[in-house]
Amino acid sequence: MRKYFHDVVIAMESILANKLKSVLTALGIIFGVASVISMLAIGNGAQQEILEQIKMVGVNNILISPIVQETDDSGNEDNGGNGPQQRSKFSRGLTLLDAEAIETTIPSIVRMSPEIALNSHAVYGGKREPAKLIGVSSHYFELFNLPLESGTIFNERQEENGLAVCVIGANIKSRFFPDVNPVGKYIKFGHVWLQIIGVIERSNVSVSAFENVGINVYNDNIYIPTKTMLMRYQNRGILRREAAGSGVAIGGRGFMAVRSMISTNPGQNTSSNYHQLDKIVVQVHDTEQLAPTAELIGRMLLRRHSEVKDFEVTVPELLLKQQQRTREIFNVVLGAIASISLIVGGIGIMNIMFASVMERIKEIGTRQAIGATRIDIIVQFLSEAVLISVTGGLVGVILGIILSNLITHFADISTIVSFSSVLIAFFVSASVGVIFGYSPAKRAAERDPIESLRYE
Repeated sequence: MRKYFHDVVIAMESILANKLKSVLTALGIIFGVASVISMLAIGNGAQQEILEQIKMVGVNNILISPIVQETDDSGNEDNGGNGPQQRSKFSRGLTLLDAEAIETTIPSIVRMSPEIALNSHAVYGGKREPAKLIGVSSHYFELFNLPLESGTIFNERQEENGLAVCVIGANIKSRFFPDVNPVGKYIKFGHVWLQIIGVIERSNVSVSAFENVGINVYNDNIYIPTKTMLMRYQNRGILRREAAGSGVAIGGRGFMAVRSMISTNPGQNTSSNYHQLDKIVVQVHDTEQLAPTAELIGRMLLRRHSEVKDFEVTVPELLLKQQQRTREIFNVVLGAIASISLIVGGIGIMNIMFASVMERIKEIGTRQAIGATRIDIIVQFLSEAVLISVTGGLVGVILGIILSNLITHFADISTIVSFSSVLIAFFVSASVGVIFGYSPAKRAAERDPIESLRYE
């Protein structure tokens, strides 16, 4: 190997003697490597974000959400059908009885939690901040993989009796209890003082990620038992029943009707939103059971709601996996487009090296005349091509990392530069130098020494 060191030195001297030409030759490699790394970083960031979303929406979860039917001028609800017969149908909306029926009837369901949300303000120590109150069951924290930083979740007694207890998110803790342990203390939401029994660990998933799949931003929430919400805050089901003139207590449970709402759900009007629940979340045993269970839930609720389609059943995991597959295909396309610039850079190297051979024919003849072999000539010109591509690759790696950070900073797009992507881009850039540099080097080595010396 040492015998060819002199050939490499000559190649380096030739590059340094033609700095501008060498830099322009390397530009294709530089931008090619940078674009490949940045595109892969965007793909890795999107992949990680989707995996975090799948983790946070829970494995094998199904969401049942209400659809608030619009009313026509005559006061009748438009349930999506045609004619007076369809309009005359009555639905109580999504209720706690629906949630209980789903849990007890469908065998593939592991656990279930209803959800009722309310926006208002939390108060503690003279400080008042906007917050969201959510009524859930104790299974909710398992459904969405929400580990506790401290304290406990609701027990059976607290849930059954609708006690004024709560579990708070990380942002609520940092706003009201930055220096103390909030467990055991009381925080006021609306008109009720709630005892804090637990604190959820902070989640780092972006807000937009949650909005896309209809999941709450856990850090900003206060969680209470479902019955606490129905008894102490709001029970739209009772208001709906009173409007219909039925006068029957929901499920025989005797929930207290609270007509003075503190707040309403985002985007929904109290007078038109007749659904007792804002969401029902159920979890099945296996991923294969998601689609058939979702279909079964849809049919079951349709019968319970008198054939009124005022609910929507979605499977976030399947939607996210479909989105993940789409992004993977998109990332492959982006990577392929970015790789074209590497090929263009390689062609540029080949072009310059062919021109360099023609410019240095006499030099080649002189080296051959004083004893240089064909291998020496090949090593010299191949070294030039490889040094240009490797140097361009290193600069491209640095530029790609910088570009990825700029994309994250200015475009607010998550990017992750992995070691494997850097290694692949650099390896490809070095390979481009070898592949596209060999042909000009071989052509230089095959020239006749006498003709080279006579060349003008």
